Amino acid sequence: MAAGRERRAAAETFTARLKMQWHRARVGVRRSAVDYFRGDGSDWIALAGLLLTIPLIAATTLANSVWCSPAALVLPIVAGGLLLRPASLLGLYAAAATALIVESVKLGPYTQGPSRVTPGVVLVVAACGFVGLLIAQFRSRVGVPWRRGGTMLFDLRERIRVQSKLPKLPRGWHREMALRPAGGQSFSGDFVVAARTNGGRTMEVVLTDVSGKGMDAGSRALLLSGAFGGLLGSLPPHAFLPAANGYLLRQDWDEGFATSIHLVLDLDSGDYELYSAGHPPGLQLSAGSGRWEEKAAEGPLLGVYDGARFDPVKGSLRPGDVLMLFTDGLVETSDRDIVEGIDRLTGEADRYVAGGFQGAAWHLIEAVAKDVNDDRALLLVCREGPTAAAVR
Repeated sequence: MAAGRERRAAAETFTARLKMQWHRARVGVRRSAVDYFRGDGSDWIALAGLLLTIPLIAATTLANSVWCSPAALVLPIVAGGLLLRPASLLGLYAAAATALIVESVKLGPYTQGPSRVTPGVVLVVAACGFVGLLIAQFRSRVGVPWRRGGTMLFDLRERIRVQSKLPKLPRGWHREMALRPAGGQSFSGDFVVAARTNGGRTMEVVLTDVSGKGMDAGSRALLLSGAFGGLLGSLPPHAFLPAANGYLLRQDWDEGFATSIHLVLDLDSGDYELYSAGHPPGLQLSAGSGRWEEKAAEGPLLGVYDGARFDPVKGSLRPGDVLMLFTDGLVETSDRDIVEGIDRLTGEADRYVAGGFQGAAWHLIEAVAKDVNDDRALLLVCREGPTAAAVR
């Protein structure tokens, strides 16, 4: 008992209490910093840091105004426009204005020498402050801090990529997908949703091209990919496009149409149905003849009118056959019609017939539409011959 009392007494010494308080302070600052950079906490840490830089810059300017110009005060002001909320930003601006006044008094009138507070310096600092306040107010209206906005965009991009992943296929099948947004952006109006249905016997793939391109169509593509992913497999194949059409009509977007092609493939027999909503035709390579055949189904654009009908075209993939689906950005441009584009695509695809189509999707886009300012997507489904399947 006596030993226990001695340990408690030692723990309650001034040094121990000081260490505990220091530990709590560090934990609190760390948590506040984490919350801040996640966009969930107060901006007092950033405000305190920027307020400390203002007297430091002012003192350096007074000590050597040649190397540290009075205009250096724009640095914390610009940083504050990116980091702080509008209310905190006004406090930072007040501190910067005070520093300018002190520098002006200490350095003397600008007419008496260089490197002083001139009307031009005041205008530059004021202009940067005005722009920073506009940025802060915009962020406040949107409700997304700048430090969180990039994370959200990254998350949206990754969600689209995850939803576009193709399911694994049984032995003897190969599938691959390549997507190139317009202008090298990370977001695209083209997307794919796919699933194994009917107990895994059937693969359903929907390739969709939303009106617009790049960032303009990216948000709508994300919304539609989630909705289409929920519909796929929940409805009979013939009911998917009518349901997708109804969903698009209910959104009532100004630019709300889309093209789509829906593949329903029996992985046991190789038989398939292809439904189209105003989409470019699919192309099938017959291993027996070595020729490409267009598979064009009938159906209007999605989101144009209610009660649209979508009639499928049927086919079968035999060992060695290839089915290629793509969006119009791959085959149609302002100076090239779709017929010429399809001819060029099939001509490039013929180079892969002998060696196999593994890795061909990305290279085909590079070959036929590398510099096209439009979203491009290409899907390949191959039924491998006995030799290729044995090698795998």
